[in-house]
Amino acid sequence: MNDTTLIWGAGAIGGSLGAAFLRAGQKVVFVDRAADHVEAIRAKGLRIEGPIFEDTVTAAACLPEELTGTFRNVYLCVKAQHTAEAIRSLAPFIAADGHVVSAQNGLNEKVIAAEIGADRTIGCFVNFGADYLEPGVVHYSGRGAVVVGELDGSTSPRVQAIWKQLKTFEPNAVLTDNIWGYLWGKLIYGALLFGTAVTNDSIADVLDDPQSRPVLTALALEVGRIAAAEGVALQGFDGFEPTAFTPTATASETTRSFDLMVAHNRRSLKSHSGIWRDLAVRKRPTEVDAQLGPIVEAGTRRGLPCQITARLIELIHEIERAERPLSSTNIEELAGTAAREIEA
Repeated sequence: MNDTTLIWGAGAIGGSLGAAFLRAGQKVVFVDRAADHVEAIRAKGLRIEGPIFEDTVTAAACLPEELTGTFRNVYLCVKAQHTAEAIRSLAPFIAADGHVVSAQNGLNEKVIAAEIGADRTIGCFVNFGADYLEPGVVHYSGRGAVVVGELDGSTSPRVQAIWKQLKTFEPNAVLTDNIWGYLWGKLIYGALLFGTAVTNDSIADVLDDPQSRPVLTALALEVGRIAAAEGVALQGFDGFEPTAFTPTATASETTRSFDLMVAHNRRSLKSHSGIWRDLAVRKRPTEVDAQLGPIVEAGTRRGLPCQITARLIELIHEIERAERPLSSTNIEELAGTAAREIEA
């Protein structure tokens, strides 16, 4: 029996989790497709920087084509847009009685389950702050919610074991019977993060801006209406209360949620989202289609308006193609779409 945890994707999320597991005395193998990152980990270990802990852990690391053996406990930690490709490459290395924990952003559990089966897929929600800095170096910048649960809401021995493992990373990790409520709640929060990423201002500053709040509220309400139509009982986290962005929410509830999000983000050393970092620093495509695309698909399927989300996706793509600069004027552009949707 292989008691080694396989982490597929050794970037911000996978690197932070794996380092904590190693520090707790567990066995870990990292797989990453970035050859320079793998080589750096092999040569000097994986270095974690930041205010939570700083350490360099010795770890086994390899490229996908170098991996051998099978593993019962697997964490998939790649960008959402790479999920389908990654799970197909990973599948031969999952033991017959193994499972995959989706430590990602979005509804990737559905993609994974379509490939290997829902019975081998574990839902996971993470909201801690981390960034990949350079080969062999990850910055773990701020604690945040970590939640795990079976897709069908049951409490199995395996999900209890995963929860116990995750508590070595985040002592307040949660075992839930409503993982979909957390995942859809994160979609609302994620939509807000994409909204903040079209400017060069920090997450907290945009969320705190009186001019930005109305359009961000309209965006979140749009996603909240779709989640309600999907029959999801939303779950809050880290000061974010997704029910504050549903049709029955009061203005004071929404304002309070914004204030709590601002307070949470001002405590983190990670001032900007990974989305902004992809756009402004790494100059690479974001997860926008994989994260926000399912929202538009669900809204279209249920006949609900989702023009604000759709326009935000377009704005992100225009920035990705260097056709549009990062600027507060992009918030104004989104506000115009929101106004037209209200008029319609």
